Amino acid sequence: MDHDSTDHPQPPRKARRGSQPDLPPQDLTAAADVDPATSAAEEDDEARLPEAPEEPAEAIAEGPLAVGHAAIENAVRLAPTSPGVYRMLNTASDVLYVGKAKNVRKRLASYARINAPLPARILRMIAATVTVEIVSTATETEALLLEANLIKQLRPRFNVQLRDDKSFPYILITGDHWAPQILKHRGAQTRPGRYFGPFASAGAVNRTITALQRAFLIRSCTDGFFESRTRPCLLYQIRRCSGPCTREIDFPGYTELVREANDFLSGRSHAVKELLAAEMEKASNELEFETAALYRDRLAALSAIQSQQGINPRTVEEADVFAIHQEGGYSCVEVFFFRTGQNWGNRAYFPRAEKSFTPEEVLASFLAQFYDDKPPPKLILLSHAIEESELLADALCVKAGYKVEISVPKRGEKKELVTHALTNAREALGRKLADTATQSRLLEGMAATLGLPQVPKRIEVYDNSHIQGTNAVGAMIVAGPDGFIKNQYRKFNIKSEGLTPGDDYAMMREVLERRFKRLLKPPEGDVAKAKADDDSFPQWPDLVIIDGGRGQLNAVREIFEGLGLAQVSLMAVAKGPDRDAGRETLFMPDREAIKLEPRDPVLYFIQRLRDEAHRFVIGSHRKLRKKDIREAGLQEIPGIGPSRKRALLHHFGTLKEIERASIADLGKVPGVSAESARKIFEFFHTQPS
Repeated sequence: MDHDSTDHPQPPRKARRGSQPDLPPQDLTAAADVDPATSAAEEDDEARLPEAPEEPAEAIAEGPLAVGHAAIENAVRLAPTSPGVYRMLNTASDVLYVGKAKNVRKRLASYARINAPLPARILRMIAATVTVEIVSTATETEALLLEANLIKQLRPRFNVQLRDDKSFPYILITGDHWAPQILKHRGAQTRPGRYFGPFASAGAVNRTITALQRAFLIRSCTDGFFESRTRPCLLYQIRRCSGPCTREIDFPGYTELVREANDFLSGRSHAVKELLAAEMEKASNELEFETAALYRDRLAALSAIQSQQGINPRTVEEADVFAIHQEGGYSCVEVFFFRTGQNWGNRAYFPRAEKSFTPEEVLASFLAQFYDDKPPPKLILLSHAIEESELLADALCVKAGYKVEISVPKRGEKKELVTHALTNAREALGRKLADTATQSRLLEGMAATLGLPQVPKRIEVYDNSHIQGTNAVGAMIVAGPDGFIKNQYRKFNIKSEGLTPGDDYAMMREVLERRFKRLLKPPEGDVAKAKADDDSFPQWPDLVIIDGGRGQLNAVREIFEGLGLAQVSLMAVAKGPDRDAGRETLFMPDREAIKLEPRDPVLYFIQRLRDEAHRFVIGSHRKLRKKDIREAGLQEIPGIGPSRKRALLHHFGTLKEIERASIADLGKVPGVSAESARKIFEFFHTQPS
């Protein structure tokens, strides 16, 4: 969503010359794009899990249940039958709960019934209540907006509370100077210009602005610094600014750059990239290769922006996507922002809510609070259907001044966006749950759960990756009391000749033999004594974990027996049905299969170990594969001839940007059909084994 305030004024006369520094008074990487009107403190601290769940009812109830019922019954007699908001207070006048109702008297009466089957959370709230305050509203919509505002202000103990609720940054292209400036902006949008956002984080804005500077050469310096220049600064020298301060570019030329930047951020990126590609082709035909290289670099910068944005929808112009996942008594809400058909980032929230709240209840309360001080988009996509969604949509319509739709998609691209957000919510909560327990406690829990002879100091996890036997690589990651020990990671390029393509057992055998034969070879002289006296991180693992089932475990066991290894514990981790996380089966030699509870912290820890090994080996494999691809070029892709190769390079600028492109972006290239786009994408992104 963008906001346009003014047109660009005409340039003044040439600035007075004098001796000036070469550097703008900002950091070249991030600080140069910060609006002075915004807060200096960044707000991208990683979201935290809420504090520990509430104590049992006996520990927090502040009075007998009968006292609470009496207080509510007294309020029922005076309550209106119209819409409104009610607040329940304790003896210290602290607000316990804020609620809204179409009929306040009827809603309060539901709390006053003594024998009503209410959840334990509600009973605890009633027991602590001594006073009820009521505010009447004209409509239920007003009641919903007031409820959300009061919950954010008062943070009642028994409500869902939106935590880490901070403002979102925007990109501002100013409109109060003849040479507009691009910068990051927070707060009230009072300065003339066009605002693009919201972005999920300051980091996303900084990366986008840096790429936009490379693509459109728009200045980021302050007006005062701009007016005092007598020679171009370093940003001009490194081709991140066109130098309007010293008239290295004239007013019409700079205005055209600003127009292109506005078009790109407004969703007309295809037209901008076509124009740059045409200019590059024209310069190349006229043998102006330096100019053609400049256009090539600008094209690559634009492609880099879209590759950093991840998935860019084809049919969704403007929407916010919300997905919620609950595990271990905690909730995570993942939010994705889509504007002008581009993904402008995502953010995970961990609202405070008791375990008894359902995902639908948490999400409904979260949404009302989330948009209390933010403009909503025209479309809101949810992972769960919430009650009173029409009421919330009406409330947001009243607040925004345009129609807002809330839906739970069932199919198509919108469903894919929600599924993607839900996956991110699940992974974010899993990471947070794993981080809340200390590493030592996790290792102790693992030793107790698996029956290990001692708490492991060194854990090694092995995995391998290949595509039909090509570019086969194995990898080892290491973890210990201080977490992942990344300087101990190793990768193994599979070297065995005559290896049957896809023989995972043979690949694992080579990796393990190469790893442990080095340890089995005894060091000599003082080196042996030094290692014996070394009480730091051990070289020998206490536990080896492999990705697989009973078959992989037996194969590795045979390898260890052949090497004479008896002191190392072995475990295999098999994925659950449909590869569902949380339903893994653990296999150990001479023991029955182990199934842990989905919320068990030890299971989360094991999942993290396996996923880290998978990430590392996939990255190692892709590096080998991309090296082969770059050496061979695009000709290796079936159906891609010289014409399409030329069109792809004109559109994206470099082969690296083609590798990063999504199927939708590839399909926008002239001459590339949907089927060809799919083949190109699969060629670069086929999931290795």
